[in-house]
Amino acid sequence: MKQGLSLRVSQHLALTPQLQQSIRLLQLSTMELSQEIDQMLDDNPFLEKEMEEAPREEFGLTKADAPAQNDGEEVVDFVPGSSVSEVAVDNSASDTEPSVDGVAESWEGDGSSETHADDPEWGGDAPARNGANDGDDTDATELARSQESLTSFLHRQALALRLSETDRAALRFLIESLNDDGYLEDSLLSLAQGLAGDDEEQIEELQERFQMALHLLHSLEPVGVGARHLGECLTLQLKALSPSSEEAMGVRDCALRICAQPLELLARRDVKRLVLAVNDSEATIKLAIALIARLEPKPGRRFIDVERNAVVPDVLVTRTGTDRQGNPKFRVALNPDVMPRLRVHDIYANALKSAGKGEGHQGLQQRLQEARWFIKNIQQRFDTILRVGTAIAERQKSFLQHGELAMRPMVLREIADELGLHESTISRVTTAKYMHTPYGTFELKYFFGSGLGTESGNNASSTAVRALIKQFVANENPKKPLSDNQLSDMLKEQGIDCARRTVAKYRESLRIAPTNLRKTL
Repeated sequence: MKQGLSLRVSQHLALTPQLQQSIRLLQLSTMELSQEIDQMLDDNPFLEKEMEEAPREEFGLTKADAPAQNDGEEVVDFVPGSSVSEVAVDNSASDTEPSVDGVAESWEGDGSSETHADDPEWGGDAPARNGANDGDDTDATELARSQESLTSFLHRQALALRLSETDRAALRFLIESLNDDGYLEDSLLSLAQGLAGDDEEQIEELQERFQMALHLLHSLEPVGVGARHLGECLTLQLKALSPSSEEAMGVRDCALRICAQPLELLARRDVKRLVLAVNDSEATIKLAIALIARLEPKPGRRFIDVERNAVVPDVLVTRTGTDRQGNPKFRVALNPDVMPRLRVHDIYANALKSAGKGEGHQGLQQRLQEARWFIKNIQQRFDTILRVGTAIAERQKSFLQHGELAMRPMVLREIADELGLHESTISRVTTAKYMHTPYGTFELKYFFGSGLGTESGNNASSTAVRALIKQFVANENPKKPLSDNQLSDMLKEQGIDCARRTVAKYRESLRIAPTNLRKTL
């Protein structure tokens, strides 16, 4: 084979470091972006945070454009390149949100039952629902709102007990061993072995101490804390009730016997097998199951710090009034709380400029350029999020006015074609980014969904179909809950062609129990 040289002209896309950084910043969530900014502030001396009073010129927001107070809300007027845009809704309708309350809950219970455990027949004592400490007006819910943890609440109660130092230490150890739900997952033997090692005599002594401490832990609020399993948790709460009549006492005792049985029977509401297992009447079994359904299966969940799971929206959509035709108008704006205030350090940049372009300053010049790129890429990130958020709000303006029942089907390609961006860019923008609307805060991906065919030839959004299923279930007869086939037929009556298997999939995604578990005895 003869060797030779030849020239070939070709085109290819090269991802520069600046473009790579821009793509990476675009797909980061708000929390991840904050961590990235903190890391960059530590690594690059030319980058600094602006003071709160400084104008945010890098993001098109100057003092003249700063948020102004209007009826208690922050409002920013839209200017080209700023962080705000407006969307006008063409059709007018009421702002009433469709009611979807009352969805049937399973026996696991979350305090949403129509009848309460603190009814007069139970002696006014409802530890599972209110978690109130004796002689204290502050209940567990209020303590949770004040951000007091479960362990702190238990330690504070333990201080009122007259215990020896050894018993107090054992109780403290058990409290610290609880999980977030208030359960003691490890056995007393394993806890003792973790402290005593192979010393059998010390293990036995620690077990006795822990057993005494466990009885003390079970006497603390919220009732049910320190249980080793669900059956014990429910049993502790039932024993804490004080029935005021013989009938109520019989129901409570029946509920205790039910909790001693395999909980699968209770979960399936298998009344016939429970009648045989606990040797009681069917009517009493049904009352006992209703009583158990009002208990709290996770005593510690009311103390979980909800702040750590709070979602901070990136885009805010607020209603600003109506246009001349009476159609409502909505304003789309970036959330100023998530927008970083960054700038190039003026003193360092001027000092480097005065020093000239010597070989010793090439590295510093590169770091200065990196700081400028970083600020520009963050600005581009938020500009893209605002553009995508505005396009979504424009296409889903019916949702902004009527709620999820009015959601229209939409795919990433529609927004990509409208904004002249690639679908992968839209996917990055809508992942882990959130929009606050009049109907709640949702991830941007929530507004995208497939469509189901209708009799009119149009498509109905899968989100709207889910909302319709939820509404059907909320209004069903609890004694005769709707089956998936019936839900499919009801959707067909609304002109939506939805198969039974699709209904079952949507129902499971909504965490709605099947028919047999939704049935009220």
